[in-house]
Amino acid sequence: GATRGTALRTITAAWQRVPVGAALSDAGYRILLAAGDYAEGDYPVYWEDRHGTAANPILIEAADGARSARLAGFLNFFDVDHVVLRGVAVANQGDVFHCEQCRHFAIDDVAMDGDRQAHETIKINQSQYITIENSDIQGSYENAIDFVAVQYATIRNNRIHAADDWCAYVKGGSAYVVVEANEIYDCGTGGFTAGQGTGFEYMTAPWLHYEAYDVRVVNNIIHDTYGAGLGVNGGYNILFAYNTLYRVGARSHLIEVVHGGRSCDGDSAGCQTRHAQGGWGPTQAGDAAPIPNRNVFIYNNLFVNPAGYQSQWQHFTVHGPLDPPAGLHVPSPAHTDDNLRIAGNVIWNGPADHALGVGEDGGCLTANPTCNAAQLLADNAIN
Repeated sequence: GATRGTALRTITAAWQRVPVGAALSDAGYRILLAAGDYAEGDYPVYWEDRHGTAANPILIEAADGARSARLAGFLNFFDVDHVVLRGVAVANQGDVFHCEQCRHFAIDDVAMDGDRQAHETIKINQSQYITIENSDIQGSYENAIDFVAVQYATIRNNRIHAADDWCAYVKGGSAYVVVEANEIYDCGTGGFTAGQGTGFEYMTAPWLHYEAYDVRVVNNIIHDTYGAGLGVNGGYNILFAYNTLYRVGARSHLIEVVHGGRSCDGDSAGCQTRHAQGGWGPTQAGDAAPIPNRNVFIYNNLFVNPAGYQSQWQHFTVHGPLDPPAGLHVPSPAHTDDNLRIAGNVIWNGPADHALGVGEDGGCLTANPTCNAAQLLADNAIN
């Protein structure tokens, strides 16, 4: 309805008024949600096939102030364009938000909570031009934010927390992602990682080699993660700069630069198609490929673990080279430290003789001109 007096009774009824299957040409649509609680039956099971434009977007927002409209359940979007979700709170005892084949989707000033029972609080896959800003994302037994094959994205000025695995990662050929000015905390495996491991069939061309491309992680505060505060697992052109990390890495190390993974998870035809396009990965289940790193830059970060708290074993973990199985197109050997550069960082963690965690069977051997033990000690202030 155009006024509160003529408001529709459900969000589903409002969504059904948005034309299906074609780009909006005459006007955009704004769905204003009055303050109060909305049950899962009040909104669509699938929000799909709606196509706003830059001139005529689709806005879904709280009418009475930030997070005054409270939705209980799971929001599942598919094949939508130019949608903004603003000012609402969404809570579920499970997954909270999913977006597949979404383009130009913005989440702004939203609270999402999976009650530590979500597989992912936010899961976005095969999508482009995604923005998550000014929001509170929490409550997963795995990841608070999980991107697979997402390009052109911004994650800025959020609180991302309360997840048992990584707080957030972008993987599966995700590219051109900015992660800036967030508070990332209270997670298990780690804080944020560029890359990880992906089923080959879920990736999109042409981003079929590395797990993550051109990811910039800058000016974040990352704290209270049992595992590494930051990681690169199969990344290309990755920058970590001007981040502050404290109480991180008690399980093992502060930061990791390791291989990503690539598997075929059952869709052999999809894996074969991507392999034929020159992608790195197997064509059938059972095979797996280590994904290397290249051009990783870790500059001017501050790592502080206060007295009584330290990484258990070392400052860094950098994996040594691996030989992938033949025929998967992966470079052999697969290195994690090809043009890895770590400089300008201040690290206060454990005793003065705490192990660096490089060399021996790992990466950053003496012969590596850009990353080796002597260089790390010379170019960083460590303890």
